[in-house]
Amino acid sequence: MRFIAAIVSFVIAFGLIAYGIAQRTVLAAPNSVTASAVLNTDATVTVIDSKTLRSLVGRQTVDISGSDRVFAAYGRTEDVLAWVGNASYNKIGYNAGKVTLTNKLVKGSQTAVPNPQGSDLWLGEYAHTASVNFTVNVPDDISVIVISDGKKPAPSDISIRWPLDNRTPWSGPLIVGGFLFLLIGIALYLAAFIHMRRARGPRRKSPKMPKVPRQRSYRAPKPRPESSTAGRRSSKRRMIAVVPVVLIGTLAMSGCSADLWPQFITGATSSTPTPTATVAKVPGTDVQPPAVTAPQLKAIISRISVVAAKADATTDPALAKTRFTGAALELRTANYAIRKVDNTYAPLAPISTEKIDVTLPQSTNKWPRTVFTVVTTPSNKTAPPLALTLVQETPRAEYKVAYATALGANTVLPRMAPANVGATRLPPDDKFLVMAPSALALSYGDILEKGPESLFAKQFDTSKDALIGLIGLDARKKLQAALPATAAMTFANSVGSAESIALGSNDAGAIVAAYLNETFTVKPVEAGAAVNPEGAVKSLSGVTGSTKGTQAVYGDQLLFYVPPIGSKDKVVLLGFATGLISAKELP
Repeated sequence: MRFIAAIVSFVIAFGLIAYGIAQRTVLAAPNSVTASAVLNTDATVTVIDSKTLRSLVGRQTVDISGSDRVFAAYGRTEDVLAWVGNASYNKIGYNAGKVTLTNKLVKGSQTAVPNPQGSDLWLGEYAHTASVNFTVNVPDDISVIVISDGKKPAPSDISIRWPLDNRTPWSGPLIVGGFLFLLIGIALYLAAFIHMRRARGPRRKSPKMPKVPRQRSYRAPKPRPESSTAGRRSSKRRMIAVVPVVLIGTLAMSGCSADLWPQFITGATSSTPTPTATVAKVPGTDVQPPAVTAPQLKAIISRISVVAAKADATTDPALAKTRFTGAALELRTANYAIRKVDNTYAPLAPISTEKIDVTLPQSTNKWPRTVFTVVTTPSNKTAPPLALTLVQETPRAEYKVAYATALGANTVLPRMAPANVGATRLPPDDKFLVMAPSALALSYGDILEKGPESLFAKQFDTSKDALIGLIGLDARKKLQAALPATAAMTFANSVGSAESIALGSNDAGAIVAAYLNETFTVKPVEAGAAVNPEGAVKSLSGVTGSTKGTQAVYGDQLLFYVPPIGSKDKVVLLGFATGLISAKELP
């Protein structure tokens, strides 16, 4: 009976193990489903929205081919459609009944688009020749844009693959159950074998044979060593024992996967979505998304840094113009002009990519868009933090540095909204601050010119203001005293050509970037006398001496914290950048 039970256990064991393995091999269901489409339109752009990408559950693997060059990127749906603008494009859909992709041509007034590669709107991008393949797990508001070169038709072959749940939750229990029956069968077989040996009883001794006289000519052969035979037998026995152990171990390892077990044992599996910006929405309010995400800003700063470094090294204002605008561009352009004449003149601070300490995007889905950020250089302890105010004028434009101001060593910024929420950009004439953003530049310029006697001195906290020490009233008196008696210097302030930019802080105040122009005019006061400009004024103007006089304009990029109306706090200068932006001989 024991032998019969052992055989039954072996049959059940191998049946369970075979069926468990078959579920993972010959009986396994497909692990993915693919939908594809071949486009036959002349549209240069193709858009795959989040609804199509999320037609089935799971991460989406997108394959694109059918042109010499393939570019694909993903971003917020609003941003993708804004970039497409009035161009005709293919809108990809999904037919669930036929498990295929569909295409609808959305006609527009434009037939060609610019090169989208490197646009600051994209959260991620891919470019290659002939084909592109990538895997994403997009949320509801993310779409994919596909382009060849902007002039030729978009790549024609598009397919999307989704994973299918082909887990076999009972495969593991079947294999393990088979192991148990196999062990039981082995135990029963050994028990039956031992019982059979014992049931034979004691053996009778064999009768002794009579001794045969040894012949002289007989020589017994040398006995063969028994160690080899015994070794082979013991080796065979060891191999017989090892084979089941190896088989059991291999099958046991295959049963460790979570896909082979019921969910109530291993827990439900889940996929990790692609990170994206989320905004906490308040019921009844229309909260706009942040202009950029933190990873997006990091990529933007990296691109700006590369352009700035190259433009600074080659003193190329045209290159700088691709990533700088307004006050920041005026200062850099003048710096390049001076350095071309005087190579000892100091270049402006580089744009660091080592660390981004502050990310404050404007919360908006319209243009222009603004982002405030602070970059630092931990590897250089002498380099001050650099506050950048970036502006993107249109969806197809790049973010440009409008203001670049150095912060003081002990500067404390006000509390600001998190990066995934963003801040509101305030109008220049905002009435809910102790001083309107558009009035800051001239008010502060009046303090520089008149010192404590200024009417605005009580509204600013100048106790730790470093800029007043550099270009304030006392510094101007020293400049006047250094002039010869035959010349006189006058000062005038004006609002710079760049508009003030204000982003709200958490306390209802604002961080405001403003632009002040200071004009220094030097004229002879005696007939026949001449003025002789020096330093940067001489290099930028090209004037070595003039009987008419010279005029130099300095640009002051100013970064303020402005408290909310009703607060007892004062306006504080957080950072600044100042330098000569123009110089000429008077007419």
